[in-house]
Amino acid sequence: MNVAIFGKNLSGNDVRYVQSLMEKLNADDGEIYIYAPFLSALSGMISFSRQPKVFSTKADISGNVDYLFSIGGDGTLLDTITLVGDSGIPIIGINIGRLGFLSGISKDDISPALDEILEKKYIIEERTLLRLVTPTHLFGDFNFALNDLTVYKRNPLSMLVIRTYINDEFLNTYWADGLIVATPTGSTAYSLSCTGPIITPDSENFVITPIASHNLTVRPIVVRDNSIIRIVVEGRNLDCVIGLDSRIQRIETAIEMQIMKETFKINLLRLTNQNFFKTIREKLNWGLDIRN
Repeated sequence: MNVAIFGKNLSGNDVRYVQSLMEKLNADDGEIYIYAPFLSALSGMISFSRQPKVFSTKADISGNVDYLFSIGGDGTLLDTITLVGDSGIPIIGINIGRLGFLSGISKDDISPALDEILEKKYIIEERTLLRLVTPTHLFGDFNFALNDLTVYKRNPLSMLVIRTYINDEFLNTYWADGLIVATPTGSTAYSLSCTGPIITPDSENFVITPIASHNLTVRPIVVRDNSIIRIVVEGRNLDCVIGLDSRIQRIETAIEMQIMKETFKINLLRLTNQNFFKTIREKLNWGLDIRN
């Protein structure tokens, strides 16, 4: 199989895990493509039995690789989304970060996990993306997100005024520090920390979650993902940040945005012994008796 490998940085403690991955992949006859900046970061730390190929864009790997391995935490995996785009390449997350909701393979389980992947013992999960449309074409061609869109104030002494519409019907004016529009995948990220609900990955919904709302009765709301969410951001001395996953743009004037479901989905690979409910039990310590 041909694989692409994406990562950012690598600590000395994790070198042996990545070396093990490379050796396991080199035992196969396929080609290995490594993201150019990551290959530079690995220089002098990892040895290769045969020289890997290098990639920098989606065009370099689309149609050329069977899987993309993301080595890091969930933030690293989110950064692969713009490289994979609509190519359909399944993403495999190897967690050498912290929580790892999306990066489901532990670094201690790399070898058995690869055996299962080679034997096709896995499930491909399609994950919904959201798409952002703005008059100024914020984020250019990379105007989609797997987790969420976030609007957040920069001035700590003022609030944002965010008028929100669902399919052109007025929903609410949020007086708040910001607003999150999250996919089901993103419901366990920033939205969750702002008291948003957890939504199963196959739910056809978005969740709209205010950040520190001035009106305490305003709560998160779940809407169908075939809705068009329109938000208008205003405020005194407006200075806010618009985020799509880990990408941000600073805005200093009033802006209108439309958020809708993207026309394509992202494929995440999970092993057969993993599932969403098991993940939230383990990551969030559900059912753990802490009385002792």
